[in-house]
Amino acid sequence: MRDDGSDREFPVPAGGLGRLLRIGGMTSGILGGAVSQGVRQVARGTRPNLQQTLLTPGTAHRVTRDLGRMRGAAMKLGQMLSMDAGIILPPEMTSILSALQSDAPHMPPTQLRTVLDQEWGKGWRREFNRFDVRPFASASIGQVHRAQSRDGHEMAIKVQYPGVRASIDSDINNLGMLLRVPGVVPRGTDLAPLLEKARQQLHQEADYAAEARNLNSFRSLLSETSAFRLTDLHPDLSTPRILAMSFVRSQPMDALMNASRDRRDGFVRHLIDLVLKELFVFRLMQTDPNLANYGYCPDRNAVVLLDFGAVMEIRPDLARDFRRLLNAGLENDPAETRAAMERTGYFNAQTAPRHQAIIQTMFETAMAPLRRSDPFDFSTADLPERLRDIGMALGAERDLTHVPPAETLFLHRKIGGIYLL
Repeated sequence: MRDDGSDREFPVPAGGLGRLLRIGGMTSGILGGAVSQGVRQVARGTRPNLQQTLLTPGTAHRVTRDLGRMRGAAMKLGQMLSMDAGIILPPEMTSILSALQSDAPHMPPTQLRTVLDQEWGKGWRREFNRFDVRPFASASIGQVHRAQSRDGHEMAIKVQYPGVRASIDSDINNLGMLLRVPGVVPRGTDLAPLLEKARQQLHQEADYAAEARNLNSFRSLLSETSAFRLTDLHPDLSTPRILAMSFVRSQPMDALMNASRDRRDGFVRHLIDLVLKELFVFRLMQTDPNLANYGYCPDRNAVVLLDFGAVMEIRPDLARDFRRLLNAGLENDPAETRAAMERTGYFNAQTAPRHQAIIQTMFETAMAPLRRSDPFDFSTADLPERLRDIGMALGAERDLTHVPPAETLFLHRKIGGIYLL
């Protein structure tokens, strides 16, 4: 077991009181910063704006730092909010929260050893020729370590942070109170369904036995294609807090920057094909589009699928409504697009017409390149900037109180995340 120091180490607060105090500190920091900002606005002779005083870049950076250090449900909910494209939080806030998509701080070696001793027993080192104490990946629920078994197999060992599973409900409740601080989200916004769905998904992601089943399900569904590579499960070393898998060598997606256009296009084509099959054929989708969940295998030009925690079953009626929405966009049918967007829950009959128009404009802007008969070069287009501007316009409408159903938001973030690759 090798100890490699890192300034990204930070102990996971495992106790309920410690996590509550951190969320309380974030709330106090937001309110304290708002008071200071309001005083400065008054000193300049301007009337304080509640949203501007609460949601400053400094506040967003502090919240991002603290959520990352907490990990668990707190960090995961921050990741979800960072991808809502202005539907719940202003885009300038979500852009800062997007830093949570990067690697989280990892556990110090002493805390890691405590977890491993509890799960495998104190003699667990005898099972390995090598175990690297510094993880090669860290996320909201756990971190992943390289190891080599006694028989020489290279392995990836996913270790869940201590206390994360037990703290999900309290984290969600406490963060719900933070989000209800006046001015953070539009007055009257009903966050309860989203928070409840987030709670359910987080319990699922923290269930490593469920992730093992998801891995086996996708292995079966993708068994007839060479476009994807998946890891092998080692059930003998897997426990409720440890997922033991074979190590699949891959490169991060950034490596594609130096690949040929054909290889880049082929890789993205595989991802798009997978999303469409997940939605319309399998009706089973891995809903987290974080780039760290995908690897690039250059010798096979294949996509390596690395995480199956956030997997959602899709209702037949919801898949049907998304198919109608996609077809309406491809056929450039505004009336059917509006009807399909209402069926999928992007807005409802009570949503103000101007809000409906902004949401529909965002969708139609994204669909326009897909209607072209000639190739569209995303790398030279200003499409991301235009979508960002529309999202900012939507985020500025602070009387928009409708939140789409959680299932729609989860599908939206996966489809949108792959689209913007």
